[in-house]
Amino acid sequence: MTSTEQRSPAAGRGRRRKGDGPDLRQAILDAAEDLFSRHGFYGVTTRQVAAEAGVDTALIHYYFGAKRDLFDAVFARRAEILNVERVQAMAAYEAAHAGAMTARGVVEAFIGPLIDRSLSGEPGWKAYFRLVALVNNTPAWGGETMHRFFDPVVHQFIDTLQRALPGSRAVDLYWCYQFLTGSMMLTLSETGRIDQLSEGLCRSTDLQAVRDRLFDYCAAGFEAVIRKPA
Repeated sequence: MTSTEQRSPAAGRGRRRKGDGPDLRQAILDAAEDLFSRHGFYGVTTRQVAAEAGVDTALIHYYFGAKRDLFDAVFARRAEILNVERVQAMAAYEAAHAGAMTARGVVEAFIGPLIDRSLSGEPGWKAYFRLVALVNNTPAWGGETMHRFFDPVVHQFIDTLQRALPGSRAVDLYWCYQFLTGSMMLTLSETGRIDQLSEGLCRSTDLQAVRDRLFDYCAAGFEAVIRKPA
C-alpha cells in the first residue's frame, strides 16, 4: 500500500483549483449551509467554509463575494424550491376543493412540502431547516431575511385561508401564522427536546408521526381564533 493509499479520506480532500472536480459552487454552498446551520452566521468564517468545501478562500469571493452574499445564496437556493412547491400545492388544493376548502387542507398544502423534503433523507434539507429556524429567531436581521425570501408565499397562504374561512379577519390570520411558523420550524429542527421531555414516548425525528398532528393542531388554532367575536 502506498503512502497515498494510507491517507484518510479527509486528508486526501485537499484544496481544489477552480474548475477541478465536481461543481465547486454547489460544494461551497453545501459546506456553508452545514456550517451556518450549526454555528449561525456570526460563528462561521469564509476560511472555515473553504476548508470544509476543500477549496481556496479566494474561490468563495470569486463566486459569491462577501460572507453575507454567500449566506444569502445558501438561503435562496432551497427557498426557491420550497416556494414553487408550496404555490403549486396550494393551487392544486384550491382547484380540487373549490367552494369546499378547509383550514386543515390549506395548512397541509403549505406545510406538507417542507415535511416531504425533510423525509426525503437528503441531509442538506435538514441542515437548511435548522438554518431557517435560526434565522427566524434572529431579531437583528432575521425578519428582513425571511421577508425577502418567503413573504410572497406567506401572503398567498393567508389569501387562500381567507377564501377557506369566509369572514375571517386578516389580523387574526397573521397572528395565527406567527404561531404556526413557530410550531413548524421547531418541529423541522428535530432538536431532540421532545425525546427527553416525553422520556422516549415521542421522537423529534419521527416526522411521519408529526404530519397529521401538526396539520390538525395548526388548523384547529386558526378555527378557534376566527370563531371569537372581534
